[in-house]
Amino acid sequence: MFRFANPQYLWLLLAIPVLVVLFGLAAHGRSRRLARFGRPELLEELMPEVSTGRVTLKFILFCLAVALIVLAAARPQFGSKLREEKAQGIEMMLTVDVSNSMLAEDFQPNRLERTKYAIGKLFEGLKQDRVGLVVFAGEPKVQLPITSDYRMAKAFARKIDPSLVSIQGTAIGKALEQALLAFSSDTEQSHGRVIILITDGENHDDDALAVAERAAGMGVKIFTIGIGTPEGAPIQIGGEFIKDENGEMVVSKLNEEMLARIAEITGGAYVRSTTQSIGLDEIVKAINEMEQTELSTVRFEEFNEQYQYLLIAALVLLLAEFLLLDRRNPLLRHLNIFREK
Repeated sequence: MFRFANPQYLWLLLAIPVLVVLFGLAAHGRSRRLARFGRPELLEELMPEVSTGRVTLKFILFCLAVALIVLAAARPQFGSKLREEKAQGIEMMLTVDVSNSMLAEDFQPNRLERTKYAIGKLFEGLKQDRVGLVVFAGEPKVQLPITSDYRMAKAFARKIDPSLVSIQGTAIGKALEQALLAFSSDTEQSHGRVIILITDGENHDDDALAVAERAAGMGVKIFTIGIGTPEGAPIQIGGEFIKDENGEMVVSKLNEEMLARIAEITGGAYVRSTTQSIGLDEIVKAINEMEQTELSTVRFEEFNEQYQYLLIAALVLLLAEFLLLDRRNPLLRHLNIFREK
């Protein structure tokens, strides 16, 4: 595995084209000033020791040295060893509703944005568990396979959006089925699997309770979070409120009964979100009391530094640039590789 330990320094490479432009402007200005004294052919005869090729080569050597120094500062590294880490934890599959009803604004700025914020905070507090992410509306989609890379998980959580699923609706049963399939084989024989379902509970067209029964048989607990209010709120998209075929404004209401039943079937728990807390903290506390399973993760144990080779090459180029004279040496005329024929 290759990486730069300090990739921010690579931005300094943008200085190279700036130096090239400045060098070109300086050379052009010098040529114009010399042209005032006579024809270039005549000036070359009067100044035989002047060599524009040497100046150009010195500049090229300098730019190459600067580029190598910048790359060295970025610290290129190669991963040299793999290490398998074992820890006690669980696999947690977050299943998030991204249907249009999650855009209702009974939570500010809306239900979905509050959910994304809470998931990000959850990932910040995890240490040894694995997480995955399924988003769903009329169809489910695995947004993030099971991983222990929490930084990547946070990045994927920020991208949760209704546009990820093209078919609208709220197919909770299909989403739970997809979450069950997304677990790794490592925890297949253990009880270290949980699903956290975050939705307003407005289920359409499938039997979520039957899937919950199957999950219970597999030893998977489902914790459900109801986000929204029983009174509901209208759904606004693009500044316009959604209306039904009769022209009435659509109001999305929280369906707590089904969410509580899903959690009960699997031995999980149901939490209703409030404006102060989505409910993930309460669920994580309950999960931490569950039976943990042994999880193994392969990691790069150490990286070999490669910057020293770049520094050596840069020093060689700078030394060559320093030793190369701007003008021709009459004593070494017979060795002058820049002499024009």
